[in-house]
Parts: sequence; structure tokens; C-alpha cells
Amino acid sequence: MRLMFLGDVMGRAGRAAVASELPKLRAAWKLDFVVVNGENASNGAGLTAAHAEVLFEAGADCVTLGDHAFDQKDMLRAIEEDSRILRPLNFAKGAPGRGARLFEATRGRKVLVVQVLGQVFMKRPFDDPFSAVETAVKPYPLGGQAQAVLIDVHAEATSEKMALGHYVDGKASLVVGTHTHVPTGDAQILPGGTAYLTDAGMCGDYNSVIGMEKAEPLRRFITGMPKGRFQPALEEATLSGVYVETDDRTGKATRIEMVRHGGRLQQAGPAPVTGL
Repeated sequence: MRLMFLGDVMGRAGRAAVASELPKLRAAWKLDFVVVNGENASNGAGLTAAHAEVLFEAGADCVTLGDHAFDQKDMLRAIEEDSRILRPLNFAKGAPGRGARLFEATRGRKVLVVQVLGQVFMKRPFDDPFSAVETAVKPYPLGGQAQAVLIDVHAEATSEKMALGHYVDGKASLVVGTHTHVPTGDAQILPGGTAYLTDAGMCGDYNSVIGMEKAEPLRRFITGMPKGRFQPALEEATLSGVYVETDDRTGKATRIEMVRHGGRLQQAGPAPVTGL
């Protein structure tokens, strides 16, 4: 199966890039299933139902959220009405929606998507992500109930993401980190067959401070005093994420490639699977 995961969509620039480019990538790379993290898609904080629909129309099969899951209040209702949107598994007990779901991909194949929040350096304590993920994946062994299992780890600490990747090695097809908006260069297949990337990066304007216009973050770093609100940067965005191929029989990864499409981080050379 050919899977693509795109990192945190950042504001209008990120939405526009996904809307313009994902349909082309989906067709050219013959993708079977696409997950997009949309947690910053609406003005850099949360996701509205209308903006979720933009991502689905572009070709996302599933949209994951994160610690800003309900910053946009209409998501409290939208996530109950649209099961393609996932919030973190270990969010507040009374939170609406779900953190894991078994989806249908091309040719009737099944993909389990799970999202979980890290605990280290996060602003508020969340439930243990390790036990939450273990409970979610246990009923869906690779090559059995699910042909692929994809886990989005929305966390600050690289060590926590790496630890979770090793914890589920052999039980997931892909473990990919989100939240920091900075793409890492450690795409690999772990010994048990799980594809891993510490952070997918963002789908946004990289002429910025993690997707925000530079002036206000710089002012706060230099003076310690805020003057205005953070505003998403609006120049051409880069789509950042990861592409993975899996074996349907075992569910394990056979190939992983980082995705850097357009904008300032355009990767050199041809797309990894063009022409297949």
C-alpha cells in the first residue's frame, strides 16, 4: 500500500498548498491512503469544519488534530458528525470524538489511524500515551484486521516520539511525529518493520517562525514583551511529510521517503515514486 502523511497544516498558506498540490500528488504517486494533520489549519490554532472540508476535498482520507483540537469551537460538534476527523486518544476523558479509527483504503484494504499526545514539555498533563496506543493497536494486528497501522504522535520531545516508535516497532506500519513544525531528517525503517520519522514538519510558509509571521515572535524573544497576536505567514507554503510503502501481507514498511514539495524546502530531484 502507498501511504502519505502530511504534517501540521499552518493557516491559509498551508490550506492553499494542500488544496492545490495534494490532488496532483495523489494522482501522480498513485496513493492509496492519505492522512493530514490539520490542527493549525484555521488561523494557526485549531480547525473549523469548513477548513476540514477543504482538506478532504483535496484528497485527505483522514484529518488528525492535536493539543489545539478544540480551539475552534465548532469542532466540538463537527468531530462528532464526521468520523474522518480524529483527536488525540489521551485527551480529556469527556472530549467529543475519537482518537483511533479503522478506515477503508483502496481495494477494500483496512488502515488503522491512531493519534496520541505526548506528555514531556507539554503545557498540560495528558494520560499516558504508551498505554493508550497499546490499547488502540492491540485489536488490529498487522496483516490481520488491518493491512496498515499509522500512528501520529503529537509531541514536543524528540526522545518521547522515538521511544514510542520503538515501543510499537513491528505493531505499526508508520509512526510519525507532529507538533514542532520543523521537519527532521531521520526517516528510517526500524528493526521490526515500522517506518519512523521524528517530525513531519508543517505544511506552511517556512519564511517564518514555525509558520508565524516573524515580527511578533522576534519581539517577544528580544524584549520579553508581547505587542500583538501571532499571525500565520502567508507566502508560498511547502508541503512537508512522509511517503511510505507497505507490504499488504505483513503490514510492515518496505520503503520510506521524506516529502518536501514546493516552497522554500522543495526537495531536489524527481518525486520519489513518480512514474510508478
